[in-house]
Amino acid sequence: MLDDPKLHIVDIRDVRELKEGTVTGSTHAPRCMLEFWVDPQSPYYKPMWGDESREFVLFCGAGWRSALAAKTLQDMGMTNVAHIEGGYAEWVKHGGPVETPEQRKAKKG
Repeated sequence: MLDDPKLHIVDIRDVRELKEGTVTGSTHAPRCMLEFWVDPQSPYYKPMWGDESREFVLFCGAGWRSALAAKTLQDMGMTNVAHIEGGYAEWVKHGGPVETPEQRKAKKG
């Protein structure tokens, strides 16, 4: 699934949690801003969230916040959202690709 251009993996952890790394290629969308970024009526709306052709997979540290966040987005009308059960900890445990903040910065230029 990671090679699917329609897949959008979203790290909802707090910025302070990112120092341990993140899923390679993921986008950061802090949990505290998620609903604002998804709601088209919000002044903080980000159009990527309105693209119904994408699949959004959320993750947090252990899977609890991302489960609640995915449910909230579904309640807001999104049908193309899921989460990683067990969160970042399970991702790492199973050898999923990760990158450090330094690696991410180097890719951006």
